[in-house]
Amino acid sequence: MRTNPITQNSKLKTKNFFSVVSRSAAETRKWGTKLGQLLKGGEVIGLTGELGSGKTCFVRGLAEGLEVSREAWIRSPSFTLINEYEGRVPIYHIDLYRIGSSKEMEELNLREYLFSDGVSVIEWFEHLSPEEIDEYLHVRFAYADAHRRRLTFTAYGNRYDEIVRSLRERVQG
Repeated sequence: MRTNPITQNSKLKTKNFFSVVSRSAAETRKWGTKLGQLLKGGEVIGLTGELGSGKTCFVRGLAEGLEVSREAWIRSPSFTLINEYEGRVPIYHIDLYRIGSSKEMEELNLREYLFSDGVSVIEWFEHLSPEEIDEYLHVRFAYADAHRRRLTFTAYGNRYDEIVRSLRERVQG
């Protein structure tokens, strides 16, 4: 059984989270865009949720917020494992769904991405070992019903606290 950075990393206790219900794929994408506009580079964004819950749709919006060209084909990296896109800062879209062993994980050389000046967005984040990173933004996708999704943004670390506060302000403002 894999350890989970979300529940196993005891160094990172947080109370700063924000939830929103998305009523459509377009709205989920807009939340990605809002987040992307706040990112400066060097962030790690961990995505969790069932298949079809909107993770890749959200990443398309995040890429828009990071000013990736509209001609870029933002797709799930389920088979390629890592897709790289150029924007205001580089975005590394990583999918850990098919990773079955620690050896396969090592072969990805994730640290090169996680500790870069780009934004690392990791689908199936729960597959990442908790020792890999100390601070990150966790975005959990949960089915509210057939058409709606609950997105929960949870900050682990000071820089991510500020991002969650800014997202909250965009709703309240």
